Amino acid sequence: MKKTKKLVLAALFAALACAATMVIRIPTPGTGGYIHPGDAIVILSGVFLGPVYGGLAAGIGSAMSDLLGGYFLYVPITFIIKGAIGYLTGRFFQFVKSKGKSAWAGVIAGGIFDILLVVFGYGICEIFLYGLPAAVGSMFPNLIQGIGGLVISVFLYPVLSAIPDFSYTVGAASHRDK
Repeated sequence: MKKTKKLVLAALFAALACAATMVIRIPTPGTGGYIHPGDAIVILSGVFLGPVYGGLAAGIGSAMSDLLGGYFLYVPITFIIKGAIGYLTGRFFQFVKSKGKSAWAGVIAGGIFDILLVVFGYGICEIFLYGLPAAVGSMFPNLIQGIGGLVISVFLYPVLSAIPDFSYTVGAASHRDK
């Protein structure tokens, strides 16, 4: 894929991650956070763009939503956690595809990375920010958010795979994969 096209798609995924994070917000107790569907785009960034561009798109788009939403303290935390999810998803997706396995395994693994890093990554940070009780209180909502991201990404993967510009991106495979 040409660098310009990949850069444009990375910007698109960053914008989608930001918008999906900001459009639906379900407040959670304890830390003042919220549940959102943006994690699906974070997962799919790694799948369609590969580890580097996917990690950057996921991290920048998600951090931008914190910046625009007034969650300034979370901007660097979100950039690292969501960027890591995009990166790891991209790496694992490429690995799975190189072994001739189903693309679905890569998408599902991305959802599992998302669940683990969102629950434990934010949990560890929130221990230092708010104390243990609030951090533990935010883990269940973060788990729900991660599961939601996994489910939504599984539904969106075949839709995006059917779009020619996405189907030719690094590591992407046809939605008809077994």
